[in-house]
Amino acid sequence: MSCALRFSAVCDDARTSPDGKLDLHGVYHDLSAPGFPAKQDHLVLVLVIEWGREDHGRFQFKADLEDSEGNISLTVEGESEVRAVPEDHPPPRSQLVMPMDGVVFPKPGQYIFQVKVKGEIFRGPGIYLRDMPEEYVAQPEK
Repeated sequence: MSCALRFSAVCDDARTSPDGKLDLHGVYHDLSAPGFPAKQDHLVLVLVIEWGREDHGRFQFKADLEDSEGNISLTVEGESEVRAVPEDHPPPRSQLVMPMDGVVFPKPGQYIFQVKVKGEIFRGPGIYLRDMPEEYVAQPEK
């Protein structure tokens, strides 16, 4: 096995716990905006990559936020240190929590993160942007 994207989400906040769990708050599937381009002050991209047993060392990854026509509006890049694990343990996994500030969505419609790692492309989380009059757009809680 190469690697696999086991979990992905876009949310308000995410944290890893000492016991290996991910705690997510405010998962997004769609957003409304009173006009475009629209700017979201803060989002968090969460990815869990499961590696092959033969994988160890540093691996780079990239996540492109693409609209329905393949135009990229944001790229998040990083790397993960993968450690070998004994055969009687689960395969190695990387829990990646990436805060993003000032995310701009040029137009309404579907946006998908395309995650690229080890020469493979995985479909990550998506967000649908809706154009909605300002008086109908939910305001974030303070």
